[in-house]
Formats: sequence, structure tokens, C-alpha cells
Amino acid sequence: MKKITVLKPDEAVNLVKDGDVLTTSGFVGCANAESLNKALEGRFLRTGSPRDLTLIYAASQGNRDGRGAEHYAHKGLLKRVIAGHYNTAPKLAEMIIANDIQGYNIPQGTLLHLFRDIAGGKLGTLTKIGLHTFADPRNGGGCLNSITTECMSKVIEVDGQEVLFYKTFPIDVAFIRGTYADEYGNISFEKEVSPLEGTSVAQAVYNSGGKVIVQVEKVVHAGTLDPKLVKIPGIYVEAVVVAERDGDHQQCFDCSYDPALTGEVRVPTNMIPTIPLNTKKVIGRRAAMELRSDTVINLGVGIPEYVAAVAGEEGIGGYFTLTVESGPIGGIPQGGKRFGSSLNPDCLIDQPYQFDFYDGGGLDCAFLGLAQADEEGNINVSRFGPRIAGCGGFINISQNAKSLVFCGTFTTGGLRVSIGDGKIKILQEGKQKKFLKTVEQITFNGPYAVQKEQSVKYITERAVFELRKDGVYLTELAPGIDLQTQILDLMDFTPKMEDNVKIMDSAIFRDELMGLNKERE
Repeated sequence: MKKITVLKPDEAVNLVKDGDVLTTSGFVGCANAESLNKALEGRFLRTGSPRDLTLIYAASQGNRDGRGAEHYAHKGLLKRVIAGHYNTAPKLAEMIIANDIQGYNIPQGTLLHLFRDIAGGKLGTLTKIGLHTFADPRNGGGCLNSITTECMSKVIEVDGQEVLFYKTFPIDVAFIRGTYADEYGNISFEKEVSPLEGTSVAQAVYNSGGKVIVQVEKVVHAGTLDPKLVKIPGIYVEAVVVAERDGDHQQCFDCSYDPALTGEVRVPTNMIPTIPLNTKKVIGRRAAMELRSDTVINLGVGIPEYVAAVAGEEGIGGYFTLTVESGPIGGIPQGGKRFGSSLNPDCLIDQPYQFDFYDGGGLDCAFLGLAQADEEGNINVSRFGPRIAGCGGFINISQNAKSLVFCGTFTTGGLRVSIGDGKIKILQEGKQKKFLKTVEQITFNGPYAVQKEQSVKYITERAVFELRKDGVYLTELAPGIDLQTQILDLMDFTPKMEDNVKIMDSAIFRDELMGLNKERE
């Protein structure tokens, strides 16, 4: 068996040619191959090469500060980007808006399954994910600007059912992040927050005749790696790069290594500081009241993260299982730069497998963000005027979870409130409405959810809404809120209401435990 080639980062990126299709590793701030990302950026800035690359990655990569996918945000370097999420790489989104590059936003799970289908030599990926959303070619097909004119998908009928078909294509180069490589190129992932899509991407690129380049912390002797920890066998790997600087191989951005994120150790969770009572916590508290025992849950980024924090404070975290789309099952999902990891996970599976579970309806409930909602119950979290956020895994999750709870403030842009004594007071109203006549882009289709008989609620700091067969109902009102001036006058449509709108539990608005644990005793 031939020993693996070990290259310096600057040597490895010379394997990338003009016009190549490149895929990179990373999930927000976790598992980014920064030595390789930096080296390729540096080569382009010095030499003007490589040019006209197609960059494809499934999840969000970066931290809005030049790291991750933003290393590729240079005119001439890229021809197009195909990604699941852009919010942490806004410079790429700005280039797309300016028509400097072609841009696609494709559901995260669909891109992951596309990698697997490329690996398997299949003609394409068949999926219902994205039907009746902006990813549907009848609604734009995920094309993000005027120079992106060819949809990646088409609608076809299989066995009497509509599905989307994404044609496969070869990928020339992969930059993947692992932990250790042995002398024959076998790659282990024991210090990563998840294996992510490493195996699937390596197979896809190798079977495309491309080059798999893996950044690792260290090269170790052959035979010293536990084969159960090896996720990429050396037969797939073209070359290995050892990260030259600690900052280029952090477990998560600005976190060198936390063994509690890999399951190496388990830490007590009762030491986690209590979150002050604020608007987001109020929403998280009301949402936490929707948690049910013995269920499997997904939490989105942002306000939904507060659901886990509230559950921990209330002592009910052990009654259900939290999952993250990157692969962790169990434990406490982390936020910010560590989004994609979980503290004290029970299991870490490959990201494409997680989306198999999600797409197949395995989630009992998902708590997701609420940026815009309309009178049909549609949700937009993916695009706002000239700003491209992207859908990430939102479409996969929201189309298939049995129950959905969308969480967000009622208005945005300067909203200030006072919370205490069992009620809420609006001190300054937000400048932008969130409940619109029609959302700017459909990331979640309300009528389709009704057709599929999903349970759907919309929770804000001052009101709760529910999607029913005949429309959106206002079902709960916070104590201290005026129905006309602070709800109805701030909506572009009039929600349906029954005779008596319920008042939200005053315990939500008191700076003490709500007693959610007692309900389960």
C-alpha cells in the first residue's frame, strides 16, 4: 500500500485548476478547513489563479468575518456558488446580488443527498423537498439573480406524484477537515463535532475522478487509528495537509477543543448560567410549553435555541431528545459559532443520515425561526429584499416534522419591552412588521402544510397564532397587550379569532421558574 502524500497548504491548493468544481468542509463555525481555504485565497490574490470555480457546500460556513466560505468572495475566483445557506458568508451573497457570480440556494439536505447520488453514479436526486417553495423551479428554482437562468431542478412525475429531480454532476476537488491521518491516508474524526458529510463528499469526488484533500491536526503511524473512528479510508484521499497554525484547525471558531462536544467527557449541565428574562426568553418559555415527553426535536438557530435553555432551567431536558441537523443526537444543542455541535451528545451520525431521518418524517416537533409570516401561514426566513440569508435545512425540516412551532418577535427593528409581574409592556415598537399580506419568499408553504395535516403554531412575545384549515387564527394574547393597537393594527391581514382569545400564562412573564417539571411528575 502506498503511503499518503503530505503537502503544505500552498502546495495542495495548486491541485485546483481553473474552472474546477470545488466543495469545502464546514458547518457554521465548526470543522472548517481554514488552512486550505486561506491558502487558496492567497494563491488567487497573488497570481489571479485559479479562476471561474464553482463552489458547492451544503451547510452554512463562516462567521461573517472573512473566515469559512468568505475566503472565496473575490471577483474572478468564482463563477458560481451552490449553497444551502449564506447568512454567515454575506460577502458571497453581496457578489450574487451584484451579479458578479451566479448563485443558487438549494435545501441543505438535498445537497447532502446529491453528494451521495454523485458518489453512487446515479442520474440524479429525486425528492419532494422544496415543492411549493422558492426551491421549486415553478417559483424560481433557487436561482438568486438575473444571470442565474438555468434551474438545477425540474418537476417530474413518479408513480403519480410530483417530485423534484436534481441532475448529478462531477466534482473535481474536495477540501475536507478531519482530526488525524495515518501514513496511508486513513482519516479519523474523533475531535470533530460531527462527521458531517465527509464520507459522502470523499466518495463523490473520488468517483468523479477528482482529488480529495484533507486537512488534519496530525499524521500518525499506520495502525494506530481505531478503525471504528476512521470515516474516510485512505483509498479515497489524494493528499493530506497538516494545519500549520492552531487557529486554522480549531474545533469551532475561537474554540480550540471542548471534549464535551464530542462525547469524550460529559459535563454537568446545572452549572450553565440562567438566562435573564428578556424578549427571546419569553418566546422560548412559551415555546417550551409545547414540548412533549418521549419526542424527538429539532431546534433552529436564533430564538429557538432558547427552548433548550428554558428546558434545562426547568429541569425537563431529559424528557425528550434534541437533535441538530449536522448530526448530533441528544445533549444540548449549542448556538453562535458552535451551532452544529451539542454538549454531551448521545450519538454523532453523518449529516446525510440525519437528513434521511428528517426527510422521512422522524421528527415529532421542530422549533424554527419566524422572520416573516403571511395570511396563508407561509413563512419566509431566506430572503429579505437585497439580503440573501438562505434556507439551510429549514425546508427539509419544516416540510416533514409532524408538529411545527415558529418562534420570533412580533415586530423587528428597535423593539424594546419591559417584562415582569406576570405581564409585558411595549416600550418601543419595532419598525418592521413581520405579519404581512404576502411574504417576500416562501420558505415554508402554509397551504401545503395544511394539506399534509401538520400542526403549526407561530409564537411571539405578545401573541400565539395557529394555522388551521380555514386560515391563521390568533389563539393567545399576552397579559398587558392591547389587542387592537398592539396586534391587529400591526398586521397586514386580520387573523381569524374565536369568541374568547386565551390569555398567555402569566408565569411566562415572571422572573422565576415556571414549574414545567411539575407537569411531568
